[in-house]
Amino acid sequence: MVSRSNRLWLIALLAGLVAAFAPLAAQAPAPVRLSFADAVRLASGEVPVVALATLRTTEADARVRQARAALLPSAAVGGFWLNRTFNSRSIGISFPGVPELIGPFNNYDARVGASQTLFDWSSVKHVRAAGAQADGSRAERGVTVEASVLTTAIAYVRAVRAQAVVGARQADSAIAAELVGLAEAQRAAGVSPAIDVTRARAQLARAQGLLLVAKNQLDRGRIDVTRALGLDAATPLAFSDSLAPSLGAADVSVQRDSAVSAALANRPELRAELARAAAARQTGSAIRAERLPRIELAGDYGVNGPTAPRSIATRDITVQVSVPILDGFRREARLDEQDAVVRESQVREADLRRQIAGCRVARPRLRRGATAGGPRGAAARRERAQPGAGAFQGGGCGQHRRDHRAGGPGSGPRYGDRRPFRRRDRPGFAGARRRRGQDPSLTAYTDE
Repeated sequence: MVSRSNRLWLIALLAGLVAAFAPLAAQAPAPVRLSFADAVRLASGEVPVVALATLRTTEADARVRQARAALLPSAAVGGFWLNRTFNSRSIGISFPGVPELIGPFNNYDARVGASQTLFDWSSVKHVRAAGAQADGSRAERGVTVEASVLTTAIAYVRAVRAQAVVGARQADSAIAAELVGLAEAQRAAGVSPAIDVTRARAQLARAQGLLLVAKNQLDRGRIDVTRALGLDAATPLAFSDSLAPSLGAADVSVQRDSAVSAALANRPELRAELARAAAARQTGSAIRAERLPRIELAGDYGVNGPTAPRSIATRDITVQVSVPILDGFRREARLDEQDAVVRESQVREADLRRQIAGCRVARPRLRRGATAGGPRGAAARRERAQPGAGAFQGGGCGQHRRDHRAGGPGSGPRYGDRRPFRRRDRPGFAGARRRRGQDPSLTAYTDE
């Protein structure tokens, strides 16, 4: 059994080890500062989806070289040694004096062979089809890059917005905490009932709950950004950009016709669809060209003899012409397949062009919607869109301002009161009602 002193010594040793390694475990990695430009740059070249698209482009370029190999010369070197016997009667030699079994004898042979295609229009068409497919692969990589950049940009903006909302909720919580202290001070001074303290604490609890929700949204935004960039979800990120009109700004023409023309010329998905259609047409042309004759030149040169010293030089030259006639109608089925691929691509291309041309109608409607309600309506919408705006508009500091105007506490709505304002509660009710009738976009009455 372990003695009491030994147990105490072991406990002290373990406590020392825990105390020594605790600071190392508590050290968190430094957050990675990430700007909007850095996120876009990483999303366009270093994320897994873009890397896979780049590899597919490399594969397509390799297929072009494979197709071009059918038009280039080929050469080979070979040799053999043969020792054999054979039956002369099996090859029709039955003359008197000729033995039935001939051999054994040796045969040495070594030669160099080469071949070159002189005419093969089908191979030429196959090279062009492979090149069109490589162009389509590069266009599809552009589509992948654009989708990756768009996903990362949206995730970054949402994360930055969540970060701004967290700041606004923290400010709301700070204001709510100050109002709780103010309400408690007023209750201690005897100028405010206890219900005001309860309402202030309820508002503080609500603000703290909204702060927790905002922090959760920020964490989710960081995870979305790391996922879009192909990083570990536990990577700490610090966003160096904030919500500003210049964030993500681009030099885009404001003219509808110019914007549509630029989209028709630069949209990567439209270029990819055009490349796919061109590749299908080239493949169909290559299949049709298989009906044409093929001419090939081949030859070899080497030595041959019963022994290596007694070998003599031999050669042969061949010009071969081949004309395909029937292959079980497989060629016609392949042509039907490529024609269907071309028609499918044409349908997608027409749909993309209609989507791009739809900008001619959508942009004017968007502009009219942005200017509806006049400057006052736009200002009201901006005020409602601000995170945390109006959180304490119905109470808090505004409540004490109303108390001062009405002549002390108890007159007018209380802090956090959700009841409609009555005429005697607000001195400027009539003027505010006239203003609301003039501008329906206003949603709250204000004093004159």
